[in-house]
Amino acid sequence: MTTRALRLKVIVGSTRPKRAADRVLPWVLARASSHGAFEVELLDLRDWPLPFFGEHITNVGDIKNPTYSDPIVKAWNDKIREADAFLVITPEYLHSVPGVLKNALDSVYLSFGLRNKPMSGISYSISVAGGTRALEHLADMAIEQEAVPLRNTVIVSYVQNAFDEQQRPKDPLTDGALTVLLDDLAWWAALLAKGRAEGQLPPAGQRPAPAPAPAAGPTATGD
Repeated sequence: MTTRALRLKVIVGSTRPKRAADRVLPWVLARASSHGAFEVELLDLRDWPLPFFGEHITNVGDIKNPTYSDPIVKAWNDKIREADAFLVITPEYLHSVPGVLKNALDSVYLSFGLRNKPMSGISYSISVAGGTRALEHLADMAIEQEAVPLRNTVIVSYVQNAFDEQQRPKDPLTDGALTVLLDDLAWWAALLAKGRAEGQLPPAGQRPAPAPAPAAGPTATGD
């Protein structure tokens, strides 16, 4: 297993004014930093104004060293590439994640920066659902990026009342769920870092599918 601290990127997927993510974030950063396995860095999408729908094969520059449509997209890809694991904090908009979060993940283009790294999420909402459907969609996106979505997540229902004055969750089960999630991220991050260091398969899109076997000819049956 790797001996260095695992680089955990905490991605905040909402940029709205007065977002409820700011109720969740202090607790998450404190717990992740005190876990012991991680070097934690916050990637707040408020600080990453990525162009929407800006990436295309015609504007990435050199395929082997892409410049992308804008310098901030290259900087974002470089930041994602250096990570060992991802923890995404997201609300639920229309049964999915915010558009800025979807765009940020879409913008990890050609660098394969999410590939073979664990990703999980913490969702929240002002209702009992707690953003569960956003997490389901996030897992689908992780799979398409060849990341490793984890089974265990954290769901914060009724986020407006979920934390006390010390910015800790009132429900101890919520804090316990984050313990499980961080332990899982650490285990998978260490395992996959070792695997990446020992050698990876090329991305699926760069591996040609095997040619289909020729159809068998007619077989004599005596009929």
